[in-house]
Amino acid sequence: MNPVIKETVDRCRKVGLRRTKALEELIATLLESGRPMTLSELAASKRLSEQCDKATVFRLLQRLAGHGIVRRLGLHERAAYFALLIPGNHSDYLICTSCGSIEAIQAPCPVHHLEDEIREKTGFRNLYHELEFFGVCPKCA
Repeated sequence: MNPVIKETVDRCRKVGLRRTKALEELIATLLESGRPMTLSELAASKRLSEQCDKATVFRLLQRLAGHGIVRRLGLHERAAYFALLIPGNHSDYLICTSCGSIEAIQAPCPVHHLEDEIREKTGFRNLYHELEFFGVCPKCA
């Protein structure tokens, strides 16, 4: 088993989630995709379509998001995208307000220095941030 998948499954178990084949396949699908995916994309993926139905995928995503293992992205009135949160890895995103497309920002995060400063001044532990920029993509412009 891929070490990142194993570590993520272990994190799930620590928060009380059962280790199931569907859970493992969902984590593997998100990890392999390398980009945020919608519920429909996940449910239709080869790994998950053979394993469970769309409602099960939805429930798993909700549980994983509630425990901070998966990040929910997107505009509230549009389909949500889901991305696996891997400790030590961080992505910020550009979200189109017209078509709802999402892409990772390929630039250094401007907030890491501020996050370190806040951690030092406040004493907060396990501090993290999620950064999303909204605008109109080139295709929609």
